[in-house]
Amino acid sequence: MFIDYVKISIKAGKGGNGAVAYRREKYVPKGGPAGGDGGNGGNIFFVADRNLNTLLDLRYKKIYQAENGDKGGSSLKDGKNGSDVIIKVPIGTLIKDAITDEILIDLDKDDKKFLGAKGGKGGKGNSKFATPTNQTPRFAENGKAGEEKEIVLELKLIADVGLVGFPNAGKSTLISTISEAKPKIADYPFTTLEPNLGIVRYKDYQSIIVADIPGIIEGAHLGKGLGLTFLRHIERTKILLIMIDITSEDPAKEYKTLIHELNQYSKILSNKKKILSFSKADLVDDNIIAKLKKKKFTGHSGPTLVFSSATRYKIQELLDTLWNELQD
Repeated sequence: MFIDYVKISIKAGKGGNGAVAYRREKYVPKGGPAGGDGGNGGNIFFVADRNLNTLLDLRYKKIYQAENGDKGGSSLKDGKNGSDVIIKVPIGTLIKDAITDEILIDLDKDDKKFLGAKGGKGGKGNSKFATPTNQTPRFAENGKAGEEKEIVLELKLIADVGLVGFPNAGKSTLISTISEAKPKIADYPFTTLEPNLGIVRYKDYQSIIVADIPGIIEGAHLGKGLGLTFLRHIERTKILLIMIDITSEDPAKEYKTLIHELNQYSKILSNKKKILSFSKADLVDDNIIAKLKKKKFTGHSGPTLVFSSATRYKIQELLDTLWNELQD
């Protein structure tokens, strides 16, 4: 199951209290203060892990709490620090403050680490409070409370190319043709219910990472269909491949609608480089293909491609174009 949004509570450990103790030595009736410091509370860290691709594990555990520090001991023995908690998340996870919605960190690289909640500092033992006028203090410091936060984790896939199109435009078929990804494919809308990542091997040990998201419909930026749930996954991509079924009754309207939804969702998507393509070329004759290649689409200035995943017609040309655009 693909989970890309969770809300959790994190609480760092409390610092241990400092100790009140005195030296107990033979022939020394009034030994000096010997209370140790309390240990620091454990921290809570988030770490990006390339081996993860979903936030599923965090869906079932909503509260994370680090260990408290131990209290100080006698004979100047300090308490043990509390153990840290490390929460592993997929690369591409945004960490937000659930109250303010502020983005705290973007864990966009493998092993990137973030201190989510800092443990409380241990209290000082009475040995730290001795002065010339008070050589046997009878008090120590209590440990500080650890930080406590409500956190939102939001995953955005990291890919080179994002596939954008209406349901049934052939996105899943394309990604299964050019990569090892095996998404569910069927002849009805919304076959794809969660994003898929495919790694495309290109020529001499090069690769292109392609993201397939559920189809966009009119009103997607307002949450219709599956729009708001998955549009964020193509915000990180470098290029958007706009895919339109070549048998569409009104390809110009489809293109206009898709661009409008992208523009309305975010400026990031609005400014992405876009390549227009028509899928399922095996279903029409050469005359229709020639007309579509010559047709002007409002706002489109890049290349227009026609291909068929079923017969692999012009698939290599598609990959070459994607590769060259990525290098630019």
